[in-house]
Amino acid sequence: MQRPRPRSAETEEEAGSVPGTQALTRGIALLNLVADAPAPLRFTEIAERAGLARPTAHRILAALTEARLLRQDPVSQTFALGPRLMEMAHRVWEGFDLRAAAATELDRLARLAGETARLAVLEGDAVLYVDQRDAEQEAVRLVNRVGARVPPHASAAGKAMLAQLPAAERRALLERLAPLATPGPRTVTEVAALERDLALSAARGYALSLEEAAAGVNGVAAAVLDRRARPLGAIALVGPAFRLPEAQLHALGREVMEAARRVSGNAAQSAMTLAVAPRPEAVSPGVELAVRAEALLGEGPLWSAREGRLLWVDILAPAIHVSDPATGADRVLQTEEMVAALAPREGGGFVAAARSGLRVFDGAALGKVLAAPIAEGAPLRLNDGRCDARGRFWVGSLALDSTPDAGALHRLDPDGSARVMQAGLHVPNGLGFSPDGTRLYLADSARRRVDVHDFDLASGSIANRRVFVALAEGEGVPDGLAVDEAGGVWIALWDGWRVARYAPDGSLDRVIHLPVPRPTSCCFGGEDLGTLYVTSARVRLSAAQLAEAPLSGSVFAVDAGGARGLPEPAFRG
Repeated sequence: MQRPRPRSAETEEEAGSVPGTQALTRGIALLNLVADAPAPLRFTEIAERAGLARPTAHRILAALTEARLLRQDPVSQTFALGPRLMEMAHRVWEGFDLRAAAATELDRLARLAGETARLAVLEGDAVLYVDQRDAEQEAVRLVNRVGARVPPHASAAGKAMLAQLPAAERRALLERLAPLATPGPRTVTEVAALERDLALSAARGYALSLEEAAAGVNGVAAAVLDRRARPLGAIALVGPAFRLPEAQLHALGREVMEAARRVSGNAAQSAMTLAVAPRPEAVSPGVELAVRAEALLGEGPLWSAREGRLLWVDILAPAIHVSDPATGADRVLQTEEMVAALAPREGGGFVAAARSGLRVFDGAALGKVLAAPIAEGAPLRLNDGRCDARGRFWVGSLALDSTPDAGALHRLDPDGSARVMQAGLHVPNGLGFSPDGTRLYLADSARRRVDVHDFDLASGSIANRRVFVALAEGEGVPDGLAVDEAGGVWIALWDGWRVARYAPDGSLDRVIHLPVPRPTSCCFGGEDLGTLYVTSARVRLSAAQLAEAPLSGSVFAVDAGGARGLPEPAFRG
């Protein structure tokens, strides 16, 4: 039986291409083939995949290479995209019409939220509003219409763009504006406090304005980024504070982020996921609400056996929670900077992985910095971490805006010294050690996998990195983790509505379905360490998603089915 020929560059004209353009169509098909390949291709692979005769493929590749649309590596003899395409991309951005590109999204946001949608750009040292769609509902007349110029520190759109500028450029701009103007009753004018606010904005992916531009007016905005992740402008939703309280602004944060991404087609913040898997049919037996909360990004749970309390953090509040799961009582301690993880400290108290470094936490407030693995002012923050059995604190770092490969794994020793143990990570997250102290597990959320390293407890060294668990699209993103006394690894699956336990060989052992889409981390607690406590998040969930999962941001207690955890080692510094 004669088989149909494959749809390829050889048959494009027959498939309905414009007459007389067969060679052009073939060339475009080869460019797409090279662009979409996960690794550079050799000549024979290109010809075979395109379904072209070798002489034809050779002529087209030679023409594309001569035009610098492709380049050939002289050593490997493989083909990759050429520099001319980058030059052409530069021209695209130079001629990019932001106002035209944003028009559809402004219309959509105004209809969706029932509030005013605005497009703004940074012009000189001010924010200029260049387009606007008014809400249909009758409302308080807003100040700052199209054509108005406002201070960048005093609006959601301005703060969204400031948060994406390089630190030195942002500092220089703010210095030129000093002293900072106060157009609203809650405008932040102290530079250090503003920098903390901008760091939170970068980490969330959107900025808030709470009566900072004018009395009675709130807003939320996300930056529109170019190919280098620099702000081209910002899209904002603005309205009266009584209709847009802070909780509603956070719910709309996802919408403005999605709009900003659509405007430029930019994926610079792609690690900040917006998609959520479908809700499971039922919550697993043995899952109970332990602490009702509305944390934006609950993380870092730690069971304190000394106090019989569960400590955890809300990175984006920022705050530390001290909770009693038996009663649901929850004491919230606001912090002056982001805190991502906690560990007991030998001799009493705790240590906290804060943005400025590893700090003392006495149960009431943050204290002195014990170790500082990140340079002051760097656009980075610490993330998940815990101590090994020798009292060293291991912690990941990542870019505030989740820039790829900017993260690292650090080891902080009791003497205060810090060492990078692994660089080039994207979003380092859950971290744990095997019960025998020979393995270190580390999640890289943006790469959807958990790696395992050989670990030498005596020297504190790691080696032989390899994949422990890799998750496909739609299965959830590996976030925080905990290791039980049998060596099982429990992983919270962000956007997956579940926690999964993997056996020491990496095989899936069991799945616990939860009533929230974004579980973030877990730890064992209770008198016998037989309860798994799971934190969760509500950041970047839409209003509809929050209505489906109203307990998002709470903490859950899970019957671990006989599994038990191990006591957390203390930091010895």
